[in-house]
Amino acid sequence: MIEVRSLSVLVLLLAVSAACCVGFGFVLQQDAAQRAPLGDFLSFRLLLDLMRVPRWLGGIALMVAGMALGAVALGKGEISLVEPLLATNLLFALALSRHRTRKSLGRQGWTGLALLAGGVTAFILAGEPRAGSAVADPVRHWLIIGAMLGTALILTTYAKRSRLDRGPVLLATAAGLLYGVQDALTRVSGTRFSEGGLAELVTGWQPYGVLVLGVTALVLVQSAFETAELRMSLPALTAAQPLAGILCGVGFLGDRLHTDTGALAWEAAGLAAIVAGIMLLGLHPAMPCGPAHPRSDRDLQRR
Repeated sequence: MIEVRSLSVLVLLLAVSAACCVGFGFVLQQDAAQRAPLGDFLSFRLLLDLMRVPRWLGGIALMVAGMALGAVALGKGEISLVEPLLATNLLFALALSRHRTRKSLGRQGWTGLALLAGGVTAFILAGEPRAGSAVADPVRHWLIIGAMLGTALILTTYAKRSRLDRGPVLLATAAGLLYGVQDALTRVSGTRFSEGGLAELVTGWQPYGVLVLGVTALVLVQSAFETAELRMSLPALTAAQPLAGILCGVGFLGDRLHTDTGALAWEAAGLAAIVAGIMLLGLHPAMPCGPAHPRSDRDLQRR
């Protein structure tokens, strides 16, 4: 029992530390991306342009550190436990933004904080995520992963055609879905490595999927950051990632949650509170504003 509790505390510390790095990193990335040329929208050229900006590189370094800490947490704990904790990255993003803007939390900020923290606590306590046997059927794997990727593709396609006031939210949601699947594949990659070493890891497709999903999601996120203020994109990104990760965890990674009526009600209420808290915090006035010069749909078409 003591060993299990120690492991849970370690997973909590790792996941919250990862959330801290990711939250700080997103603020720095958005600050740089909003100044990038709009001709690079949804293009890998955007990453090449941003690589020349020291602040963006600092934000990426923080995000990579956060992802590494998150990968260790996923290797030691269930994805259904780690994902809600990673969603607290918004708290750290707000903390850095509040430090820069000097705006108080107010009723909206404290309410959002309480909902997010309470939702994470309720979901974890009610569900008590624990390891089970992973589903061996590849069809089930691909059905769930395919649904996530297909939804992300649809959202991205519509974002490219839609008005700017909807596009960033759709792109961020798509990126969140990709990050959730990436977390699941990171968990699988870690399991393969622990069971068979490097040879077992590199012979599977999962680590390459992690890389492709990470780069693709990065382009989507930076395009969302480029075209709108952080408060429009970060809430959708932060909400979509844990939902996709938990679905993968329960769907094929073998994560087990309590499924009695009372537990399911609290788990649903916890997830709803997490999403509501994320939205309130993401829309807080302390979050950074967008580009100094508003961008129009016509600007995006000048490519």
